[in-house]
Amino acid sequence: MFLPITKQEVEKRGWDYVDIILVSGDAYIDHPSFGTAVIGRTLENAGFRVAIVAQPNWRDDLRDFKKMGKPRLFFGVTSGSMDSMVNHYTAARRLRSDDAYTPNNEAGFRPDYATTVYSKILKELYPDTPLIIGGIEASMRRLAHYDYWEDRLFPSILIDSKADMLVYGMGEKVIVDIANRLSKGEKICEMISIPQTAFVTNNVNHTANDSIVLPSFEQCRADKKQQAQSMKIIEQNANAFNGKVLVQSYAKQYVIVNPMDNTFCSKDLDKSFDLPYMREPHPKYKKRGSIVAFEMIKHSVNIHRGCFGGCSFCTIAAHQGKRIISRSEGSILKEIKAISQRDDFKGYLTDLGGPSANMYKMEGRDRTLCEKCTKPSCIFPSVCKNMNNDHNPLLKLYEKVRGLPYIKKVFIGSGIRYDIFTDYKYFDIVFLHHVSGRLKVAPEHTSDKVLNIMRKPSFDKFVALKKRFDLLNMKHNMKQQLIPYFISSHPASTMEDMADLVRQTAKLGYKLEQVQDFTPTPMTISTEIYYTGYNPMTMEKVYCAKTKEEKAAQNRIFFWYKKGKH
Repeated sequence: MFLPITKQEVEKRGWDYVDIILVSGDAYIDHPSFGTAVIGRTLENAGFRVAIVAQPNWRDDLRDFKKMGKPRLFFGVTSGSMDSMVNHYTAARRLRSDDAYTPNNEAGFRPDYATTVYSKILKELYPDTPLIIGGIEASMRRLAHYDYWEDRLFPSILIDSKADMLVYGMGEKVIVDIANRLSKGEKICEMISIPQTAFVTNNVNHTANDSIVLPSFEQCRADKKQQAQSMKIIEQNANAFNGKVLVQSYAKQYVIVNPMDNTFCSKDLDKSFDLPYMREPHPKYKKRGSIVAFEMIKHSVNIHRGCFGGCSFCTIAAHQGKRIISRSEGSILKEIKAISQRDDFKGYLTDLGGPSANMYKMEGRDRTLCEKCTKPSCIFPSVCKNMNNDHNPLLKLYEKVRGLPYIKKVFIGSGIRYDIFTDYKYFDIVFLHHVSGRLKVAPEHTSDKVLNIMRKPSFDKFVALKKRFDLLNMKHNMKQQLIPYFISSHPASTMEDMADLVRQTAKLGYKLEQVQDFTPTPMTISTEIYYTGYNPMTMEKVYCAKTKEEKAAQNRIFFWYKKGKH
């Protein structure tokens, strides 16, 4: 059965109350790729009665927020799988006309700043019921952050939303702990030391002895250098194996952020993926049309969590962590078998990867060294000597999956990190067995100055990869394509840098299509550079293309080969 999303479905189960109500900006898709389903199934597995309110109408009499009544334990609120502002607007701040997480790709089914809007409504309707926020929007706005769409510094989302607690990152174990404590009669205000949570307090005594006090919100708003320094501390702490409590003051209140829960392991991840998902959108959406986000992943498998790449424009490490948590082969093969039993499965897996395709089972050889490290990346400016970047466990997994009788082809749709290769063995096997005709990689830029800010390798590595790719095409008499992704208007990128990008890629025979303009998303290093004008790591000034005209010009140069653009 799906988790109930209507009052009738609750009654059909014979429930006279609900323990937990999850409110989401996405349509309800009961699949392990969607956070609301994961948290719902995890809580259900722990013995709680869970209902979901998906995409409630916030503009009418608020009946959607009232239909399930008051939960026994708490409301859980998320904007969905994306920050609602990234979901709604382009890099040029234009309103999007579609939404991949809504049936029939329709826009307009969630508000701007959805987590805050939903939370304020629920706090007005049910002021005494605990309210916990989570998901990517809450996670990446847990402390003072720059908001690109209003072009100003925002306080922690806890301040504006009035939520009682925030769970950041992937919070399966954490949310069960909170639910169990509430069920035993403990109050949210007493839960001051749960890892991976944040809360607001008036009592500075809640802070731990070894906590780090960040510059206050008022200091950060008045001085951009203070905000840059604050972001450096936040990132270093987020990447530390044994992080410290972070404290940031807002007038007479304090936001406390507890460190990441590092007890989550492969067995926990297997358990999360092995829950009894229906692996479909809820049937109520059938008449409204398909959901693009689901159609994209329904025949794909996620094999690990986390990323140690440390790209400065990326939210993965700050949300999921840089430590790789890999699923067991048994769990992965079990999911593939479940996919093979779908009526629409024709033998083709569209992806067998993760945040990065080829980090499966990679970790530090000496964990004690990792526990002392606060570097954001294990591979920039070079691969850490302690990193075990052996691709053989992943290649063995690929081989097992290729050998399954119901599998015709396995494609690698996730981006491949070619800067962690020890040799080309992995790449050659992917070329031969796992490319659908086009292989996507992300050099991102050609300028060393820009790439250093991004924490990406020299473009020379891509040129060498392209040569290898072309040789393989010749050797095997194939015509596969290597498709590079690039970003315009990233901090440090000038028009001269973009012109050089065009020259270098044109030499390689490219007329680029897979391009994007830099969008400053909350709480990344690149975003803070864009806002403050300083690199938080060095406090050096950095040029940023900020005006609409500058950004448009940098993006337009990609398309020099089109009529009227030369």
